[in-house]
Amino acid sequence: MSPSPTLTLTLISHGRPALAHITGLRHVAPSVRTHLPYSLPYINNQLSQSHNKNKNNNNNNVIKTSAVAIKMEQESIDFVELRSRFVQTLLSRRTARVPLSVEVAKPVANPLFQDNPPRSSEAMESCPKANITGFKDLLKEENLYLITEAGEQGRLPLLILSMQDNNHQRKPAVVFLHSTNKNKEWVRPLLEAYASRGYVAIAIDSRYHGERASSKTTYQDALISSWKKGDTMPFIFDTVWDLIRLADYLEERQDIDPARIGITGESLGGMHAWFGAFADTRYAVVVPIIGVQGFRWAIENDKWQGRVDSIKPLFEEARIDLGKSEIDKEVVEKVWDRIAPGLDSHFDSPYSIPALEPHPLLILNGAEDPRCPLAGLKIPESRASKAYGEAHSLDKFKLIAQPGIGHQMTSLMVKEASDWFDRFFKK
Repeated sequence: MSPSPTLTLTLISHGRPALAHITGLRHVAPSVRTHLPYSLPYINNQLSQSHNKNKNNNNNNVIKTSAVAIKMEQESIDFVELRSRFVQTLLSRRTARVPLSVEVAKPVANPLFQDNPPRSSEAMESCPKANITGFKDLLKEENLYLITEAGEQGRLPLLILSMQDNNHQRKPAVVFLHSTNKNKEWVRPLLEAYASRGYVAIAIDSRYHGERASSKTTYQDALISSWKKGDTMPFIFDTVWDLIRLADYLEERQDIDPARIGITGESLGGMHAWFGAFADTRYAVVVPIIGVQGFRWAIENDKWQGRVDSIKPLFEEARIDLGKSEIDKEVVEKVWDRIAPGLDSHFDSPYSIPALEPHPLLILNGAEDPRCPLAGLKIPESRASKAYGEAHSLDKFKLIAQPGIGHQMTSLMVKEASDWFDRFFKK
């Protein structure tokens, strides 16, 4: 049986710097803050792998956008090349790069929610936890700022919980990512539960959320600004850059085993977990919750409304600018291409989800979720099953679509995620 042809896609440039410029990041002036290495070894490694492979193959693996129309199930993808291209896309709209540094922060007394303040989450409260006498007294809390790039949004707020102990052994770590309009404090029940079970549990405020927001419209305003100016990527991609720099920090910590760093999130946080793990292979176990979807499939099958409605002011603004009487698929396509280049084409789930192999991947969705239609996951699931199967590791991939559930994280999902991390990190 002859091998299937390698997928070839051509990425839109968006003014990306040349590889030679991207890789020349090793030497910067010191600053007064506490520093971590700024050589960006992970970024450099990803780009150099792709650069060398392209030289050897005489650039036969260049990506062409016209290939999006090809039946996805017939395509084969060069995952190293695709990941490198994604990192280049992230680099294309970065502010001035600065040395990665850490600052001490204070606990947030009144975290900002950009929608109606939610009630406590029964699903998160149900997360398995160890029964520890005097748990609150033994819980260690760290509030930090990680400086990931220049500018106001380059200050990444962290909330880290772990148990105080004297054995000085490195622990597994899990990064938790909140949903739209919420914040890192929202996921505290999950942080406490995982910390009780021996994890270092980390939460961040995603771009234009929590401490990185100044009003209840900060995130929507950023989305609209990105549409109009095309200079930022507030929908998913900018936070993925933060997750790469976060991995730089976490692997330097003496209390964390760098080979056991996992990532999970809910809704927007699920998308962040998905693309964060796609961009950075240091996230060893991946559990996106109600986040994985087929952006191109939704457009082609007229199922984009659920996702669009979640950030509708952006699409209404684009509709007006495009002279349309209503939001249609053309508006949706133009918005995605403007604010998150490649999201509905070469970086979409049929390509990026199978690229997560060999890392254990559990996808948790609701079977009736209008924002993540289950039918749109047939090709990504099939391709991922093939990738994991060919690697003889089908036990590392699973998709659970909970019957009768829409866009909602449930107690079942929380339990499945907890078991998945324990299975691969607590052997």
